[in-house]
Amino acid sequence: MNKVLNRKILLVAYLLGCVLVFSCTSQKDTFMNRLYHNTTARFNAYYLAKEKMEELDRKIMEEYEEDFSQILPVFYPLDSAVIEGSEAELDEIRSLCSKAIDWHRISNWVDPSYFLLGKVDYYMANFDDAQNTFKYLNVNSKQDEVRHLSLIHLLRLFVDLEKFDDAVYVMDFLSKETYISDENRYMLYKTLAYYYEAKKEQDMVAPALFRALEFAENKNDISRINFILGQLYQRAGLDAVAYEYYQKAVTGSPTYERTFFAQLFSQQVAELEKSKDFRRVRSYYDDLYKDRKNIEFRDVILYEKAMFEYKQEEIPESIRLLSLAAKEPTENRRQKGYIYQKLADIYLRDNNDYLTTKYYLDSAMEQFRETDRNYAALAAQKEVFDNYALNFELIQRNDSLIALSKLSPEEQEAFVEDFLKNEEARLLREAEAAKSNKSSRPFENLLASVGGASGSTFYWDNPTAIQQGAIEFSRVWGKRDLTDHWRRSNKSFQESSMGQQDEQNIEPSAELAIDGGEQTDGQVPTLPDRNSLLERIPKDESTIKNMLDEMEDGYFNLGKLLFFDLKEPQKSIAYLEKLVSQYPNSIKKPEAYYTMYLAFKELNENTAHYANLLNEEFPDSQYTKSVNNPESVSGTQANFESSRNYREAYILYQSNEFDQSRSIIRSTLDEYPLSKNTDRLLLLDIMISGKSGNTQEFVQRLETYILNVNDLDLLYLAKNMLRNFGGTEDGALADNTMAAEGTSEGELESTESIDETPETPAEESPYSLNLNQTHVFILAIEPGIASESKNLTADLENFHSQNFTNDRLRTGTISLTRENTIVIISPFSNGEKATKYREEFLKSFNTENLSEELKMSSFVISIENFQQLNKRKDIDEYKAFYKESY
Repeated sequence: MNKVLNRKILLVAYLLGCVLVFSCTSQKDTFMNRLYHNTTARFNAYYLAKEKMEELDRKIMEEYEEDFSQILPVFYPLDSAVIEGSEAELDEIRSLCSKAIDWHRISNWVDPSYFLLGKVDYYMANFDDAQNTFKYLNVNSKQDEVRHLSLIHLLRLFVDLEKFDDAVYVMDFLSKETYISDENRYMLYKTLAYYYEAKKEQDMVAPALFRALEFAENKNDISRINFILGQLYQRAGLDAVAYEYYQKAVTGSPTYERTFFAQLFSQQVAELEKSKDFRRVRSYYDDLYKDRKNIEFRDVILYEKAMFEYKQEEIPESIRLLSLAAKEPTENRRQKGYIYQKLADIYLRDNNDYLTTKYYLDSAMEQFRETDRNYAALAAQKEVFDNYALNFELIQRNDSLIALSKLSPEEQEAFVEDFLKNEEARLLREAEAAKSNKSSRPFENLLASVGGASGSTFYWDNPTAIQQGAIEFSRVWGKRDLTDHWRRSNKSFQESSMGQQDEQNIEPSAELAIDGGEQTDGQVPTLPDRNSLLERIPKDESTIKNMLDEMEDGYFNLGKLLFFDLKEPQKSIAYLEKLVSQYPNSIKKPEAYYTMYLAFKELNENTAHYANLLNEEFPDSQYTKSVNNPESVSGTQANFESSRNYREAYILYQSNEFDQSRSIIRSTLDEYPLSKNTDRLLLLDIMISGKSGNTQEFVQRLETYILNVNDLDLLYLAKNMLRNFGGTEDGALADNTMAAEGTSEGELESTESIDETPETPAEESPYSLNLNQTHVFILAIEPGIASESKNLTADLENFHSQNFTNDRLRTGTISLTRENTIVIISPFSNGEKATKYREEFLKSFNTENLSEELKMSSFVISIENFQQLNKRKDIDEYKAFYKESY
């Protein structure tokens, strides 16, 4: 009996084994085969891949730092750092999906696996592959849900790439589809809102999100969409509607941070903006500040109260509150940036204080990243005020030092002694004011103990005593860094005390270029050293002449910047009048006259005086022709015609038809004296001078051109031509580049087709030379070497303390690619300072495991070019540009 039973068991097992073996084939379409592959694919490879994708989506959401001061984005932006850090997970998802497709080809989970593959490519920025996958599913999938989801993600991809025409085509296609699931409809309307957001059509975002809410199921998503709707309606001035959505945002499962801002903003739109009971409004903010649950949001509360005070035109109080907000400890870097940005805005709009505006913009920029929405606009604004500060402080410093140079040595020493006494008194007054101004209000020092009151005799609670101690220490020991053995006798007095002007001093002496107390972050200001102050005073005529030349440039640059960038014609005139009165032979005089002509025209005052001066003193100047023929100065037609004429003249130049080329150039300059092609036409005319053999005229005109040209690329070309003058073919260096430029400089605003310049040029470099821009120093090393050089950062800091004490250099390390880790030293205010740093680095810097070859591979780069390098990741490409340009 047992034998018969065993045989039956063996037979059943054998039959089951056969079924399983035959069902394992991925091709045979039978019920058992489909059942096996559907079950295995769904609950193994596809299930694991989907779980990992959902985990990555959560990671993207959690890692993103919401900026509640701005309207929240519809989708959480993809952070490249998060994606790069998740490459292993993405590779695993790809592997699992590939297995689900290859091993279970007849299952229902092949198309969903293809969709996940497309999503992996989308996250990894393989947009062509992702696009092909989504399109393939739309054409071949028989599963409507997968097909619709693929089209929705294709729509999002087109929006990312700003292919809005393709996006409209996809939206039109989807609008004709039927039986779209609720889950996909939610995603579709959300993506539609993203489309309008990308096109900056804010009025259309809210209706799309409103429809998305109809199909949303996740409580956190519902809360977030309600919050965005509240922000949109608040910006539109519909406070009652905004209040309703902010209240809805609190329900569900929002984060505490979103709850806080929803409650804060709902109170604003409901009561605070309408209330005339200012005491109650201020009390509301005070109560929020005192609530210990809101400790991490105190900077936000102070900021919002400052905005309220600003609307009431309480400017000093709003500045005070913003200053307190900036001191609050927080991890919200963006909010800190907005605080500094608002301070900059107040000092600009209400105080016309350009220097303070510049320094607050510096602080704001440190808080924002390139990917932040307001970064580009803020960077452009900062560049203007950087130029203002550079020229203003140069004039103040040089003027003061030149005035001191005219005194006798005894008078100079007496002046420095008086200055130091006054500076000591000022520092003590400020310390006493800081002590007496301690407040017990809830916004300041809430947790201060009774023993910390302003009358405390404890040294560390007494700012005046601390300041006095710092001054006494400085008088005895000079300026000493916080290092070991700071009292060592062989440390010379000059070594410890000499320093240059602190470029971050927000209030430089208006009377003299000698600084006040020197201060580093977190330290008490100290007196500068007497000998170092005396050494700054120029002693020889050549130094004074150089300083006067710098001031000439400074007056000119400030005059143009105040008129064209800061829209201050009256102040512009003041600086330009100083230029023409103090430097009557200035080569910049024609443009100065012309700018003052425009400024008086802007002020609706009589412009005849400067028009007459131009005609009398510079009858052949382009600026005179512009004044006499204002209709042809600029504009679409001027740019178009001058660009076409330039191309024709350049072709004749290449064919050695110099007379005909010059004739076209001269007639174009007469007819369109100040088009966007003027500088290029002038340089081509100078090149013809070089070709015609008139050496003296060529050199003289080239030198004049270099002093006046505004385009940095053309300036670089002209300098190279002058530097290489004397070769086999004068001016040849510029030929290819001028041809390669084509009409790009002309910025044609016409749809008319014009042939490109002959001769196919080499590919134009993505980098441009701007020596006046802020620079950084880069040392690129392999990650392995970086990890071996354990003391690199410490040695760099020591190197800086010995050689660049007052430059406040910062050291950072990031991974540019897998093969390259870059050490960044910053900031340098221009290319010259960065280059000098590199020279000293090559000469003096030494550390373990850093070869001379690696040191030689270092380079400097402007901020603008660094942004390009960070995108392109090609160090060798930039090094080729660096070798040629620097």
